[in-house]
Amino acid sequence: MAGFSPARQDPKFNTQESTLSRMRVSLRAEAMPERLADCPRFPLATLPTPLHDAPRLRDALGGPKQCPKILIKRDDLTGLALGGNKARKLEFLIADALDQRATVVVTTGAVQSNHARMTAAAACAAGLGVELVLTAETDHPSLQGNLLLDRLLGATVHYIPPPKDPALATNEEEEAKVAEVVEDLRSRGERPYVIPIGGSSPIGVFGYLSGTAELMSQLSAQNERPRRLYFASGSRGTQAGLTLGAKWCGVPYEVYGVAVSGGEPWKRERVLRIGNEAARLADISTRVTEDDLFTNQEHIGQGYGMATPECIEAIGLVARCEGILLDPVYTAKAMACLIQHARAGELDPSSTVVFLHTGGAPALFAHAALFEDQSRV
Repeated sequence: MAGFSPARQDPKFNTQESTLSRMRVSLRAEAMPERLADCPRFPLATLPTPLHDAPRLRDALGGPKQCPKILIKRDDLTGLALGGNKARKLEFLIADALDQRATVVVTTGAVQSNHARMTAAAACAAGLGVELVLTAETDHPSLQGNLLLDRLLGATVHYIPPPKDPALATNEEEEAKVAEVVEDLRSRGERPYVIPIGGSSPIGVFGYLSGTAELMSQLSAQNERPRRLYFASGSRGTQAGLTLGAKWCGVPYEVYGVAVSGGEPWKRERVLRIGNEAARLADISTRVTEDDLFTNQEHIGQGYGMATPECIEAIGLVARCEGILLDPVYTAKAMACLIQHARAGELDPSSTVVFLHTGGAPALFAHAALFEDQSRV
Protein backbone atom coordinates (compact mmCIF):
# COMPACT_ATOMS: atom_id res chain seq x y z
CA MET A 1 0.00 0.00 0.00
CA ALA A 2 1.66 3.17 -1.17
CA GLY A 3 1.96 5.84 1.47
CA PHE A 4 2.10 3.44 4.43
CA SER A 5 5.62 2.04 4.18
CA PRO A 6 6.38 2.04 7.95
CA ALA A 7 3.51 -0.37 8.61
CA ARG A 8 4.14 -2.58 5.59
CA GLN A 9 7.93 -2.85 5.63
CA ASP A 10 8.65 -3.43 9.30
CA PRO A 11 6.53 -5.88 11.33
CA LYS A 12 7.54 -4.01 14.47
CA PHE A 13 7.02 -0.33 14.97
CA ASN A 14 10.11 1.73 14.27
CA THR A 15 10.77 3.45 17.60
CA GLN A 16 13.78 5.29 16.16
CA GLU A 17 11.73 7.43 13.79
CA SER A 18 13.20 10.92 13.65
CA THR A 19 11.71 13.93 15.38
CA LEU A 20 11.86 15.75 12.04
CA SER A 21 9.64 13.11 10.43
CA ARG A 22 7.09 13.39 13.24
CA MET A 23 7.07 17.16 12.94
CA ARG A 24 6.48 16.90 9.18
CA VAL A 25 3.40 14.70 9.71
CA SER A 26 2.09 17.05 12.41
CA LEU A 27 2.53 20.15 10.25
CA ARG A 28 0.78 18.57 7.29
CA ALA A 29 -2.15 17.55 9.50
CA GLU A 30 -2.36 21.09 10.87
CA ALA A 31 -2.41 22.45 7.32
CA MET A 32 -5.36 20.27 6.30
CA PRO A 33 -8.07 22.58 7.70
CA GLU A 34 -6.55 25.42 5.66
CA ARG A 35 -7.09 23.38 2.50
CA LEU A 36 -10.80 23.16 3.35
CA ALA A 37 -11.17 26.73 4.60
CA ASP A 38 -12.86 27.91 1.42
CA CYS A 39 -15.30 24.98 1.36
CA PRO A 40 -18.75 25.84 2.76
CA ARG A 41 -19.40 24.03 6.05
CA PHE A 42 -22.57 23.89 8.12
CA PRO A 43 -21.86 23.01 11.79
CA LEU A 44 -23.61 19.79 12.78
CA ALA A 45 -21.14 17.63 14.70
CA THR A 46 -19.74 17.91 18.21
CA LEU A 47 -16.02 17.91 17.49
CA PRO A 48 -13.43 16.77 18.24
CA THR A 49 -14.76 13.36 19.19
CA PRO A 50 -12.89 11.54 21.97
CA LEU A 51 -9.97 9.19 21.36
CA HIS A 52 -9.45 6.91 24.29
CA ASP A 53 -7.84 3.69 25.42
CA ALA A 54 -9.78 0.40 25.73
CA PRO A 55 -7.70 -1.43 28.38
CA ARG A 56 -10.33 -3.94 29.48
CA LEU A 57 -10.98 -5.00 25.90
CA ARG A 58 -7.24 -5.47 25.46
CA ASP A 59 -7.14 -7.60 28.62
CA ALA A 60 -10.02 -9.73 27.30
CA LEU A 61 -8.01 -10.36 24.14
CA GLY A 62 -4.93 -11.63 25.96
CA GLY A 63 -3.46 -8.49 27.50
CA PRO A 64 -0.19 -6.76 26.55
CA LYS A 65 1.53 -10.07 25.77
CA GLN A 66 -1.01 -10.92 23.06
CA CYS A 67 -2.92 -7.83 21.98
CA PRO A 68 -1.78 -4.34 20.96
CA LYS A 69 -3.04 -1.24 22.71
CA ILE A 70 -6.48 -0.38 21.31
CA LEU A 71 -7.54 3.25 20.93
CA ILE A 72 -11.17 3.91 20.00
CA LYS A 73 -12.01 7.04 18.00
CA ARG A 74 -15.55 7.80 19.13
CA ASP A 75 -17.27 9.13 16.02
CA ASP A 76 -20.42 7.56 17.43
CA LEU A 77 -20.41 10.66 19.65
CA THR A 78 -20.72 13.32 16.96
CA GLY A 79 -24.01 14.26 18.60
CA LEU A 80 -26.37 14.58 15.64
CA ALA A 81 -29.46 12.38 16.20
CA LEU A 82 -27.52 9.85 18.30
CA GLY A 83 -24.29 10.37 16.41
CA GLY A 84 -22.22 8.63 13.77
CA ASN A 85 -19.61 9.25 11.11
CA LYS A 86 -22.05 10.74 8.60
CA ALA A 87 -22.19 14.00 10.57
CA ARG A 88 -18.71 14.88 9.32
CA LYS A 89 -19.74 14.44 5.68
CA LEU A 90 -23.08 16.16 6.14
CA GLU A 91 -21.45 19.34 7.42
CA PHE A 92 -20.07 19.85 3.92
CA LEU A 93 -22.99 18.35 2.00
CA ILE A 94 -25.67 20.40 3.75
CA ALA A 95 -23.55 23.53 3.33
CA ASP A 96 -23.35 22.81 -0.39
CA ALA A 97 -27.11 22.28 -0.53
CA LEU A 98 -27.69 25.64 1.14
CA ASP A 99 -25.14 27.26 -1.16
CA GLN A 100 -27.18 25.98 -4.11
CA ARG A 101 -30.35 27.37 -2.49
CA ALA A 102 -31.92 23.93 -2.10
CA THR A 103 -35.17 23.60 -0.19
CA VAL A 104 -35.14 19.83 0.30
CA VAL A 105 -32.56 17.03 0.32
CA VAL A 106 -33.10 13.57 -1.12
CA THR A 107 -31.01 10.54 -0.25
CA THR A 108 -31.14 6.75 -0.27
CA GLY A 109 -30.23 3.77 1.88
CA ALA A 110 -31.50 0.61 3.51
CA VAL A 111 -34.51 0.76 5.78
CA GLN A 112 -32.19 0.89 8.83
CA SER A 113 -29.75 3.34 7.21
CA ASN A 114 -27.69 5.40 9.64
CA HIS A 115 -26.95 7.81 6.82
CA ALA A 116 -30.66 8.37 6.14
CA ARG A 117 -31.38 9.02 9.82
CA MET A 118 -28.55 11.51 10.12
CA THR A 119 -29.41 13.22 6.83
CA ALA A 120 -32.96 13.72 8.13
CA ALA A 121 -31.56 15.27 11.32
CA ALA A 122 -29.14 17.48 9.39
CA ALA A 123 -31.95 18.71 7.17
CA CYS A 124 -33.97 19.64 10.25
CA ALA A 125 -31.03 21.57 11.69
CA ALA A 126 -30.63 23.47 8.42
CA GLY A 127 -34.32 24.18 7.92
CA LEU A 128 -34.60 21.92 4.86
CA GLY A 129 -37.12 19.29 3.92
CA VAL A 130 -35.98 15.69 3.49
CA GLU A 131 -37.18 12.76 1.41
CA LEU A 132 -35.72 9.28 1.85
CA VAL A 133 -35.78 6.43 -0.66
CA LEU A 134 -35.25 3.29 1.43
CA THR A 135 -34.98 -0.36 0.43
CA ALA A 136 -37.25 -2.67 2.41
CA GLU A 137 -38.69 -6.15 2.05
CA THR A 138 -42.20 -4.81 2.62
CA ASP A 139 -44.12 -1.57 2.13
CA HIS A 140 -44.83 -1.57 5.86
CA PRO A 141 -41.56 -2.29 7.69
CA SER A 142 -41.55 -2.32 11.47
CA LEU A 143 -41.29 1.19 12.90
CA GLN A 144 -38.19 0.78 15.05
CA GLY A 145 -34.51 1.67 15.17
CA ASN A 146 -33.37 4.19 12.58
CA LEU A 147 -36.71 4.13 10.76
CA LEU A 148 -38.52 5.29 13.89
CA LEU A 149 -36.08 8.18 14.16
CA ASP A 150 -36.60 9.03 10.47
CA ARG A 151 -40.31 9.43 11.20
CA LEU A 152 -39.72 11.49 14.33
CA LEU A 153 -37.48 13.79 12.30
CA GLY A 154 -40.29 14.42 9.84
CA ALA A 155 -38.80 12.65 6.82
CA THR A 156 -41.02 11.63 3.92
CA VAL A 157 -40.14 8.00 3.22
CA HIS A 158 -40.49 6.13 -0.08
CA TYR A 159 -39.98 2.35 -0.06
CA ILE A 160 -38.52 0.26 -2.85
CA PRO A 161 -37.54 -3.44 -2.84
CA PRO A 162 -33.88 -4.30 -2.19
CA PRO A 163 -31.73 -5.11 -5.23
CA LYS A 164 -31.82 -8.72 -6.39
CA ASP A 165 -28.04 -8.68 -6.67
CA PRO A 166 -26.47 -6.35 -4.06
CA ALA A 167 -23.07 -6.76 -5.73
CA LEU A 168 -24.21 -4.82 -8.80
CA ALA A 169 -22.88 -1.29 -9.22
CA THR A 170 -26.30 0.25 -9.73
CA ASN A 171 -29.80 -0.30 -8.47
CA GLU A 172 -32.06 0.69 -11.35
CA GLU A 173 -35.18 0.82 -9.16
CA GLU A 174 -33.42 3.12 -6.72
CA GLU A 175 -32.23 5.45 -9.46
CA ALA A 176 -35.68 5.50 -11.05
CA LYS A 177 -37.38 6.25 -7.72
CA VAL A 178 -34.95 9.06 -6.88
CA ALA A 179 -35.55 10.57 -10.33
CA GLU A 180 -39.30 10.31 -9.78
CA VAL A 181 -39.09 11.97 -6.35
CA VAL A 182 -36.88 14.76 -7.70
CA GLU A 183 -39.23 15.42 -10.62
CA ASP A 184 -42.24 15.54 -8.31
CA LEU A 185 -40.48 17.95 -5.95
CA ARG A 186 -39.53 20.26 -8.81
CA SER A 187 -43.09 20.21 -10.12
CA ARG A 188 -44.18 21.55 -6.73
CA GLY A 189 -41.65 24.38 -6.85
CA GLU A 190 -39.07 22.77 -4.58
CA ARG A 191 -35.34 22.80 -5.26
CA PRO A 192 -34.05 19.29 -4.41
CA TYR A 193 -30.45 18.45 -3.62
CA VAL A 194 -29.56 14.78 -4.06
CA ILE A 195 -27.05 13.22 -1.67
CA PRO A 196 -25.65 9.86 -2.84
CA ILE A 197 -25.98 6.78 -0.66
CA GLY A 198 -23.76 7.09 2.41
CA GLY A 199 -22.91 10.69 1.55
CA SER A 200 -20.24 9.19 -0.70
CA SER A 201 -19.46 12.08 -3.01
CA PRO A 202 -16.39 14.29 -3.55
CA ILE A 203 -17.81 16.91 -1.19
CA GLY A 204 -18.64 14.23 1.38
CA VAL A 205 -14.99 13.12 1.28
CA PHE A 206 -14.06 16.42 2.95
CA GLY A 207 -15.54 15.04 6.18
CA TYR A 208 -12.71 12.59 6.72
CA LEU A 209 -10.04 14.84 5.28
CA SER A 210 -10.72 17.10 8.25
CA GLY A 211 -11.32 14.03 10.42
CA THR A 212 -7.83 12.74 9.63
CA ALA A 213 -6.29 16.03 10.72
CA GLU A 214 -8.29 15.86 13.95
CA LEU A 215 -7.17 12.28 14.65
CA MET A 216 -3.52 13.12 13.94
CA SER A 217 -3.67 16.03 16.37
CA GLN A 218 -5.02 13.74 19.09
CA LEU A 219 -2.45 11.03 18.40
CA SER A 220 0.33 13.60 18.58
CA ALA A 221 -0.98 14.91 21.91
CA GLN A 222 -1.02 11.36 23.29
CA ASN A 223 2.40 10.57 21.77
CA GLU A 224 0.89 7.60 19.93
CA ARG A 225 2.04 6.17 16.59
CA PRO A 226 -0.50 3.46 15.72
CA ARG A 227 0.22 0.76 13.19
CA ARG A 228 -3.29 0.35 11.79
CA LEU A 229 -6.69 2.09 11.64
CA TYR A 230 -9.64 -0.33 11.52
CA PHE A 231 -13.02 0.87 10.24
CA ALA A 232 -16.22 -0.52 8.73
CA SER A 233 -16.31 0.05 4.98
CA GLY A 234 -19.69 0.31 3.23
CA SER A 235 -20.37 2.81 0.47
CA ARG A 236 -16.68 3.83 0.65
CA GLY A 237 -16.99 7.58 1.16
CA THR A 238 -15.33 7.26 4.56
CA GLN A 239 -12.57 5.16 3.02
CA ALA A 240 -11.96 7.79 0.36
CA GLY A 241 -11.55 10.54 2.96
CA LEU A 242 -9.43 8.45 5.31
CA THR A 243 -7.16 7.25 2.52
CA LEU A 244 -6.66 10.62 0.86
CA GLY A 245 -6.16 12.32 4.22
CA ALA A 246 -3.73 9.68 5.42
CA LYS A 247 -1.67 9.78 2.25
CA TRP A 248 -1.52 13.57 2.16
CA CYS A 249 -0.58 13.83 5.84
CA GLY A 250 1.88 10.92 5.71
CA VAL A 251 0.32 9.15 8.69
CA PRO A 252 2.06 6.23 10.44
CA TYR A 253 -0.89 3.87 10.22
CA GLU A 254 -2.36 1.61 7.56
CA VAL A 255 -5.94 2.49 6.59
CA TYR A 256 -7.60 -0.91 7.02
CA GLY A 257 -11.19 -1.15 5.84
CA VAL A 258 -13.42 -4.09 6.73
CA ALA A 259 -16.14 -4.61 4.12
CA VAL A 260 -19.72 -4.98 5.36
CA SER A 261 -21.21 -5.64 1.92
CA GLY A 262 -20.23 -6.88 -1.53
CA GLY A 263 -19.53 -5.04 -4.74
CA GLU A 264 -15.78 -4.58 -4.24
CA PRO A 265 -14.70 -3.86 -7.84
CA TRP A 266 -17.08 -0.98 -8.49
CA LYS A 267 -16.74 0.33 -4.93
CA ARG A 268 -12.99 0.63 -5.44
CA GLU A 269 -13.73 2.63 -8.57
CA ARG A 270 -15.95 4.91 -6.49
CA VAL A 271 -13.17 5.54 -3.96
CA LEU A 272 -10.75 6.50 -6.72
CA ARG A 273 -13.28 8.73 -8.45
CA ILE A 274 -14.61 10.66 -5.48
CA GLY A 275 -11.30 10.70 -3.61
CA ASN A 276 -9.38 12.25 -6.46
CA GLU A 277 -12.14 14.69 -7.33
CA ALA A 278 -12.12 15.79 -3.67
CA ALA A 279 -8.35 16.27 -3.88
CA ARG A 280 -8.82 18.48 -6.92
CA LEU A 281 -11.52 20.54 -5.22
CA ALA A 282 -9.37 20.97 -2.10
CA ASP A 283 -6.29 21.82 -4.19
CA ILE A 284 -4.36 18.83 -2.83
CA SER A 285 -1.69 17.46 -5.15
CA THR A 286 -1.86 13.95 -3.68
CA ARG A 287 -3.94 11.37 -5.54
CA VAL A 288 -5.39 8.06 -4.41
CA THR A 289 -4.29 5.02 -6.43
CA GLU A 290 -5.28 1.35 -6.52
CA ASP A 291 -2.23 0.52 -4.41
CA ASP A 292 -3.50 2.73 -1.58
CA LEU A 293 -6.71 0.77 -1.12
CA PHE A 294 -7.31 -2.29 1.00
CA THR A 295 -10.60 -3.70 2.24
CA ASN A 296 -10.79 -7.00 4.11
CA GLN A 297 -13.59 -9.11 2.59
CA GLU A 298 -13.70 -11.88 5.20
CA HIS A 299 -16.40 -10.52 7.53
CA ILE A 300 -19.30 -9.75 5.18
CA GLY A 301 -21.04 -13.00 6.09
CA GLN A 302 -24.21 -13.66 4.11
CA GLY A 303 -24.54 -10.03 3.08
CA TYR A 304 -25.23 -6.44 4.05
CA GLY A 305 -27.23 -6.06 7.25
CA MET A 306 -26.91 -9.77 8.08
CA ALA A 307 -25.11 -10.34 11.36
CA THR A 308 -22.40 -12.97 11.71
CA PRO A 309 -21.77 -14.98 14.89
CA GLU A 310 -18.45 -13.16 15.22
CA CYS A 311 -20.03 -9.72 15.08
CA ILE A 312 -22.67 -10.70 17.64
CA GLU A 313 -19.87 -11.82 19.95
CA ALA A 314 -18.03 -8.53 19.32
CA ILE A 315 -21.08 -6.51 20.35
CA GLY A 316 -21.35 -8.34 23.67
CA LEU A 317 -17.62 -8.29 24.38
CA VAL A 318 -17.14 -4.56 23.75
CA ALA A 319 -20.31 -3.71 25.69
CA ARG A 320 -19.24 -5.68 28.76
CA CYS A 321 -15.60 -4.62 28.64
CA GLU A 322 -15.91 -0.94 27.80
CA GLY A 323 -19.58 0.04 28.05
CA ILE A 324 -19.51 0.93 24.35
CA LEU A 325 -22.27 -0.14 21.97
CA LEU A 326 -21.52 -1.42 18.48
CA ASP A 327 -24.08 -2.18 15.77
CA PRO A 328 -24.55 -5.49 13.90
CA VAL A 329 -24.43 -3.93 10.42
CA TYR A 330 -21.18 -1.96 10.43
CA THR A 331 -19.01 -1.53 13.50
CA ALA A 332 -19.35 -5.02 14.93
CA LYS A 333 -18.08 -6.59 11.70
CA ALA A 334 -15.04 -4.31 11.77
CA MET A 335 -14.43 -5.08 15.45
CA ALA A 336 -14.81 -8.80 14.76
CA CYS A 337 -11.91 -8.47 12.32
CA LEU A 338 -9.73 -6.69 14.89
CA ILE A 339 -10.59 -9.33 17.50
CA GLN A 340 -9.73 -12.15 15.11
CA HIS A 341 -6.38 -10.59 14.27
CA ALA A 342 -5.49 -10.08 17.95
CA ARG A 343 -6.42 -13.63 18.93
CA ALA A 344 -4.50 -15.08 16.00
CA GLY A 345 -1.35 -13.19 16.95
CA GLU A 346 -1.32 -11.26 13.69
CA LEU A 347 -0.72 -7.93 15.44
CA ASP A 348 2.43 -6.85 17.26
CA PRO A 349 1.34 -6.65 20.94
CA SER A 350 3.87 -3.87 21.58
CA SER A 351 2.17 -1.66 19.00
CA THR A 352 -1.04 0.39 18.95
CA VAL A 353 -4.10 0.17 16.70
CA VAL A 354 -7.03 2.56 16.31
CA PHE A 355 -10.63 1.48 15.90
CA LEU A 356 -12.85 4.11 14.26
CA HIS A 357 -16.30 3.78 15.81
CA THR A 358 -18.61 5.07 13.07
CA GLY A 359 -21.83 4.78 15.10
CA GLY A 360 -25.02 2.91 14.28
CA ALA A 361 -26.33 1.98 17.74
CA PRO A 362 -30.00 2.76 16.85
CA ALA A 363 -29.97 -0.29 14.56
CA LEU A 364 -29.50 -2.52 17.62
CA PHE A 365 -33.15 -2.05 18.49
CA ALA A 366 -34.23 -3.36 15.09
CA HIS A 367 -32.17 -6.52 15.60
CA ALA A 368 -33.25 -7.45 19.12
CA ALA A 369 -33.92 -11.06 18.11
CA LEU A 370 -30.19 -11.58 17.56
CA PHE A 371 -29.60 -11.22 21.30
CA GLU A 372 -32.41 -13.34 22.73
CA ASP A 373 -29.95 -16.18 23.26
CA GLN A 374 -27.58 -14.71 25.85
CA SER A 375 -25.04 -17.46 25.19
CA ARG A 376 -24.39 -15.94 21.75
CA VAL A 377 -23.07 -12.73 23.28
